Amino acid sequence: MTLAGVVLALLVAGRVGVDVGPFRSTFSVTPSVFGDTEVLLPPLGSLQLDTHEGPAHLRISLDGLDQARTEALIEDPATITRASRTAVTDLRSGVNRLVMHATGVAMLGAMFAAAIVYRRIREMAWAGGLSLAVMAGSFGFAALTFHPRALTEPRYEGLLANAPAVVGDAQRLADRYDEYAAQLEKMVVNVGQLYSTVANLPVYTPDDGTIRVLHVSDLHLNPAAWPIIRSAVEQFHINVVVDTGDINDWGSEAEASFVASIALLKVPYVYVRGNHDSAITQAAVAAQPNAVVLDNRVITVAGLTFAGIGDPRFTPDKAVNPLSTGESATTVDMVQQVGERLADTVVNSPRSVDIALVHDPRSAEGLAGVTPLVLAGHAHTRSMTVLDHTKTRLLVQGSTGGAGLRGLEGESPRPLEMSVLYFDPAREFLAYDDITVGGAGLAEVTLKRHLVEPVLLDVEPSVSPS
Repeated sequence: MTLAGVVLALLVAGRVGVDVGPFRSTFSVTPSVFGDTEVLLPPLGSLQLDTHEGPAHLRISLDGLDQARTEALIEDPATITRASRTAVTDLRSGVNRLVMHATGVAMLGAMFAAAIVYRRIREMAWAGGLSLAVMAGSFGFAALTFHPRALTEPRYEGLLANAPAVVGDAQRLADRYDEYAAQLEKMVVNVGQLYSTVANLPVYTPDDGTIRVLHVSDLHLNPAAWPIIRSAVEQFHINVVVDTGDINDWGSEAEASFVASIALLKVPYVYVRGNHDSAITQAAVAAQPNAVVLDNRVITVAGLTFAGIGDPRFTPDKAVNPLSTGESATTVDMVQQVGERLADTVVNSPRSVDIALVHDPRSAEGLAGVTPLVLAGHAHTRSMTVLDHTKTRLLVQGSTGGAGLRGLEGESPRPLEMSVLYFDPAREFLAYDDITVGGAGLAEVTLKRHLVEPVLLDVEPSVSPS
């Protein structure tokens, strides 16, 4: 009965109003198994932050802008800076107020429930004391499990056009990931700029020299993919698009016109052939003015050096996920050998290769230890792994075309997936954003940021001779 009273009280009245910079906001807490923090940014979307473990879920809703503070913000841009400097203090004060308020509300709710059921002062006092212990334990556990790093890896849900501005610049996040106070300030700055220019929502301006790569794969003749790719190129200020194959479905001459949309992107488009792409497909891609086809060669584009090789198979009738279709040992060997061929090309290249491109992830095995990063597709399932005993990362993209027409065979259409990779001027891989597009009219996007950690190799301890 005590817990029921606590839960009901928090659901009904577990919230406080807090001013954060120019914003009128509402802080609320509800019982939860997983904890975490949710920042609502209407109408832009929301940020999901893995800040702490359960059983208390914190929700911060930016309800609107105070008129007087908004006018001051628009008239004097320095107001944004001053607001950002007080963001941490405002947020900490708001959380403290919420803790005190929620604890009081929970105690009253538990005591009220006990009064209704037992109608005795003693039971009411016990209920109040127990609820105090529950709330203290819940908030204490949340504080002990607080993850400052979560503020650098938010998951954005909302419209694709707003994602870069809300999440922020990857290089700054990578450089200052342990300064969570600075990240809070930056978040307020980004959202403040968005709200202060309602009619023309800005996107972030990346630091000079940051190289942004859009990784797409397995479009499978889905025309819905091109508008999403164009939007990502524009909103994220992409320098080069990388396509790891299966742009077509059957590789027929009739499908060749599908690749004409590459020219509309107006940025370099680096491509390797997939097992659904024919020689006709490859030639059609090569004919686009901004396209670069890699088939066992090395080239430098947008400040990064790429090596790539096409898939050795042409199997247009292959099922959606060829990794599960029981291919022969000969075919598997052939797929692996193209990776070894590309590795020889990389080793003999006078230029240091930053990114290797293959279609099938199994081709990446031969590139272990040869390049720092390998991009692949084919499996229609997104993943990031480190190849055994090396510092080589393998990033496998999902299907940017939602597996094409086959993606409609399930109960709901498969989402469209792509990733933005960030490199610093020294060509170091800093971070990447996984973008998943779906929902009604393909208008909603989920963006998850990942910071790239250094790969630490296991070193066998040396044994001194006895």
